[in-house]
Amino acid sequence: MVYPRLRAGLRGGLALALGLLGVVIGVGEAGYYTVKSGPSGDDFTGLLAIPAGLLLLAVGARTLWRSRRTDDNRAWRYVRRALLALGAALLVAFVMFPLSLSYVVTHVARAYVPEPDLGAPYEDVSFETSDGLTLRGWYVPSKNRAAVIAFPGRKGPQAPARMLARHGYGVLLFDRRGEGESDGDPNTFGWSGELDVYAAAAFLRSRPEVDPERIGAVGLSVGGEMLIQAAAESDEVKAIVSEGAGARSIREDLELPDASWYSPGIWLAGVITAGTALFSDKLPPPNLKELASRISPRSVFFVYGEEGQPQEIDLNPVYYAAARRPKAIWEVPGAGHTGGIDAQPDEYERRVVAFFDGALAP
Repeated sequence: MVYPRLRAGLRGGLALALGLLGVVIGVGEAGYYTVKSGPSGDDFTGLLAIPAGLLLLAVGARTLWRSRRTDDNRAWRYVRRALLALGAALLVAFVMFPLSLSYVVTHVARAYVPEPDLGAPYEDVSFETSDGLTLRGWYVPSKNRAAVIAFPGRKGPQAPARMLARHGYGVLLFDRRGEGESDGDPNTFGWSGELDVYAAAAFLRSRPEVDPERIGAVGLSVGGEMLIQAAAESDEVKAIVSEGAGARSIREDLELPDASWYSPGIWLAGVITAGTALFSDKLPPPNLKELASRISPRSVFFVYGEEGQPQEIDLNPVYYAAARRPKAIWEVPGAGHTGGIDAQPDEYERRVVAFFDGALAP
């Protein structure tokens, strides 16, 4: 065994680190799903990680306390302890916290299906992805031969879905992989989510009332980021509205105006990206700026809130500048993150519907 041979300080620090991760895993994943839908499967072992983590925290604290030095100069002793405490705090803030966040975003997603409020009759539907997952959702049949994917999930996109259905568009909402009733492992940052978009577009092409050349998509937040990749890498979706897109890995964070390898934000983004790759067993997706340059000849409309998240405010103009025509951009006055339809409902409807009317014209 290696652990007993380590120095006491290293043993205590290792126990504290593993204990913290154990608590995060137990509370963040098993605890969440237990509260939302009741424990099942590996939730039971996950819940056991909570007391195990607390025990490791206690062991680590006890080891450090018992191994503290008391035979040196008193002034240096307290300086040394202060430096160790500062180092521990920095380790938690810049390594343990982002790693814990990476675990949560790759293991936890919405576990329930919200109540439908689509303003039109809909069908319960399901379809398969190219990597063998079954995705489930709702579909409002088209009345004008065009259809739009409202993405991601079945909660946030309901407002734009109601708006589009009023104008005769078919609308598809569905749980992305690892969420709600859909198969797969979750990833809050949307890595591999473009495969879900391709599967949704294939479903719409199979509908007899839909013209396969008149399929678009509106994506909110991470949904907008996934649509940028889907539109860049395939012509299955002819026009996209990307609202509130920001950063999904360090690749985009490096495009921020104040980006620097010396800044704490970039360090955190790097650790989160590395942790997400580790826990999801996937490489980070391509840079959204580079992808935006490849969307043309498909149409793209970038939307972001005047009072949105800092990343979306800084990065949407970057994506717009990189994109080629046809393209449009709108900073929504008074809107927060993905809040355009709430802050400016009439203007939002006019602009978005006009965009799809033009881009998806027969």
